[in-house]
Amino acid sequence: MRTEIWCVMVLLFCVACSQETQNKIGRAMQNWTGTDGVLEVYAGEKLVKRFIKIDKLTTATSTGGSGDRPYRFGYGVLDENLNGVVDSNEKKVYFEFSDYSTSYVFFENPH
Repeated sequence: MRTEIWCVMVLLFCVACSQETQNKIGRAMQNWTGTDGVLEVYAGEKLVKRFIKIDKLTTATSTGGSGDRPYRFGYGVLDENLNGVVDSNEKKVYFEFSDYSTSYVFFENPH
């Protein structure tokens, strides 16, 4: 019985939260459980960069204001040979890219 009451209370809490709060909770859970994201950057139809083992992408926020900046950033392994595998010579790097001018696809690694 206590478990059922606890589940109902958590459910009511989640329903009462704003969409932004629900998003923050979801991101916190995702950060806690981890992800295996892949970011592919294209020049036209050609794949030119791939970052793998990304745990999250973050939208930059302005330092003095309340608005978002037009780029995203994160950390991931630069897949230099574009084979989708972390090789011994490939290292984790910081990256950022423009929301306006960069053709990209971000997805969870299906493997």
